[in-house]
Amino acid sequence: MLVHRRLPLDFDSAALAAEAVAFGADEWIDHFVRDNYEGSWQVLPLRGPAGETHPIRMAYSDPGATDFVDTLFLERTTALRGAVSRFPCPLGSVRLMKLTPGSRILEHRDHDLDPVSGCVRIHVPLTSNDGVVFKVAGEAVDMQPGECWYLRLSEAHEVRNDGPTDRVHL
Repeated sequence: MLVHRRLPLDFDSAALAAEAVAFGADEWIDHFVRDNYEGSWQVLPLRGPAGETHPIRMAYSDPGATDFVDTLFLERTTALRGAVSRFPCPLGSVRLMKLTPGSRILEHRDHDLDPVSGCVRIHVPLTSNDGVVFKVAGEAVDMQPGECWYLRLSEAHEVRNDGPTDRVHL
């Protein structure tokens, strides 16, 4: 069973990171599943369920939603819009996720994120550091900025940022 794989897509991480940093601190929201992390894990929704206007509801990956639209956050960007448009598949929820230094995403499973369910999550690291450890099914996955990764997140996974800078993924 495939639990992670680097995909044959590369992105300009510097351009993407510059746009992510340009969003104001007040635009990022704390991740809504507080029991899954320690420290600061924030989200900024770029695509979300049609009709949603509250940032938390825009960021939520509702497995029952079928119609997704770009948010005003994505519309303010150029590089991020270009990156999102490169995926030749239907897109559901798209968001930026920021894990600050000293923070941890605790081990958990996203039961609806595997090929059997028809929904997968793709990660594109924008910023990282040597202190970031991302484990899937107990195995560390070394993802570098600009790379594109499939992760089977129905498997147990966890992340820690023991480094000095934010880790931001698309």
